[in-house]
Amino acid sequence: MAEESEVDFFLPDLCEAQSILFLVLVAELLVFVLVLANSSLIDFSWIDLGLTSLFVQWLVLLSAAVLCNLRPYLVGLVTGMATLIGYGVILLLTLIFSILAEWFLLNDSWGIKQSGHVVRNLIVAAVMTGIAFRYFYLQHQLRQQQQAELKSRIQALQSRIRPHFLFNSMNIIASLISVAPELAEEVVEDLSVLFRASLNDTSNQPVPLKEELALCEKYVHIETLRLDERLKVEWRINVDTSLVYIPMLTLQPLLENAIYHGIQPLPEGGVVIVDITSEKDMLNLTITNPVAPEDHPYQPGNQMALDNTRRRLQAVYGQEASVTTYQDGQTFTTRVRYPLSPP
Repeated sequence: MAEESEVDFFLPDLCEAQSILFLVLVAELLVFVLVLANSSLIDFSWIDLGLTSLFVQWLVLLSAAVLCNLRPYLVGLVTGMATLIGYGVILLLTLIFSILAEWFLLNDSWGIKQSGHVVRNLIVAAVMTGIAFRYFYLQHQLRQQQQAELKSRIQALQSRIRPHFLFNSMNIIASLISVAPELAEEVVEDLSVLFRASLNDTSNQPVPLKEELALCEKYVHIETLRLDERLKVEWRINVDTSLVYIPMLTLQPLLENAIYHGIQPLPEGGVVIVDITSEKDMLNLTITNPVAPEDHPYQPGNQMALDNTRRRLQAVYGQEASVTTYQDGQTFTTRVRYPLSPP
């Protein structure tokens, strides 16, 4: 993984195939415009287009290669100095290539015409480099702003999740203290692990799925002590939990909803099924729980955990992430779907 300083640098990694393809396409578009401006559609010179393309593409690719190798050094400099050095490298390469190209095509002695071509190339390179560097800098500023807004949104969403989680956990401890103080102490130890995760860094960076499942198992253990034989959880994990990632405390609130609204109202209890599979580049997480009869006197949920989970996932994975629910007879299903890798 790249270091944070490199990730935040305004100049993109010009060694990547996507960046190179972008530069080649933009350079070829510039060449076409320049050649077309010096001719017309009727007497359009394909020879000029070929020679100019050869010159510009070699210059662009060589500049990208040099800046790619200089990038680790430029990262440690202030933005102004890094921009000045990058600017100077491109203009120097343009000067060298322009002199070589004019010398190669020289039919007579060097004159004002050849010097004018060199100066013209330098001016075009200076303008286009300035536009490109300005574009890269603005994109860098936009990424920083988006990351700051994302972190702020995640902190706000997690702060809304914690009180809900805290109140339900305190109710569990209160119900056990009078009947089983030893088990209540065990519950407090498990809760300390859960709260430590809840109060951890709010950057919302995804963690291995096995860590989230470990927290969920502790929560299920606590609820099993409270609900006894009424609660059964069936785990259907069909992915490598060490390679699949998920934002911390994403599955646990949904599992809590399934137990609180699906199992607790039923005197006979029921089974909560957690099914996790992958399909192409998407992760599918499904939680199924029984539903209390319509005439059962039980307070319905306010959908807060579902809404917060949906917003958290969309903040990290974009609009491809979704949290949907549906009811089929006496079964309620929550389905979470998001890309295996953040964008």
